[in-house]
Amino acid sequence: MTEPTTPQSCGVVAILGAPNAGKSTLVNALVGQKVAIVSPKAQTTRARVMGIAIEGDTQIILVDTPGIFEPERRLDRAMVAAAWDGTDGADLVALVVDGKGGIGPKVHAVIDSLRGRKGRKILILNKVDIADKPRLLGHAAKLNEALAFDETYFVSAQTGDGVPELKAALAGAMPQGEWHFPEDQVSDATDRMLAAEVTREQLYLQLHAELPYASAIETEKYSERADGSVEIHQQILVARDTQRAIVLGKGGQRLKEIGSRARAELAKLLGVPVHLYLHVKVNPKWEEDRGLYREIGLDWVD
Repeated sequence: MTEPTTPQSCGVVAILGAPNAGKSTLVNALVGQKVAIVSPKAQTTRARVMGIAIEGDTQIILVDTPGIFEPERRLDRAMVAAAWDGTDGADLVALVVDGKGGIGPKVHAVIDSLRGRKGRKILILNKVDIADKPRLLGHAAKLNEALAFDETYFVSAQTGDGVPELKAALAGAMPQGEWHFPEDQVSDATDRMLAAEVTREQLYLQLHAELPYASAIETEKYSERADGSVEIHQQILVARDTQRAIVLGKGGQRLKEIGSRARAELAKLLGVPVHLYLHVKVNPKWEEDRGLYREIGLDWVD
């Protein structure tokens, strides 16, 4: 006689928050490996990134959204639209707040927008490893006063403190249903998209404030060689010649370093040798390129 199988559960959790709250780091921690790029710069995440976490018989589909802020440019509007679109159909909305940075106008703006949305909402105070503990409790009280959250969690996505407990709680909140993805799949991003994101991450990590958001990565070619290695050709798009000079660095050394680190990271993530070829192109109107928006996973917003 066949033993009855344990019912599976599967659901969607939308991860929202102001820029730099640590949403991508938290998604990576919950999945157990890197699926979203991370940098100290705010607004690193541009498009919706789906991470897939497993807890027992439950599959948790995590939608990492761009930080919500007051949009000024078309790219900004597309990013904010992607954030709110990520909440559509979610079984649970999780608001991530920087426990060290505290509660500012951007956090209140997100709460105001959440107030009229139906469904379960939880509060996650992140960065507890570097936050003042009495202030954390004060933040939790004020935020729950502003919006009655179903649950409040204190975690450090960086150190992993509180993450297992949060993951178990998320799994418990998911409805019964068949898994949407194979057990070994950790993201919905294609390898082509991942390659562009890893290079953009290195731009942020190495250039810091020198090139604030004035760049994008376009993958011109992604192919597998006969020996199993991957060949990738990418354009780094910037708006001005002065920005091109910043990316190149003296004698092209900075671009070489960006390529070297991105290549090493991709080889680790893909599990095969990577041949990465980068060049820098000046295009003052790259933010008006509909095709590029599709490439980076954003909808065109008028």
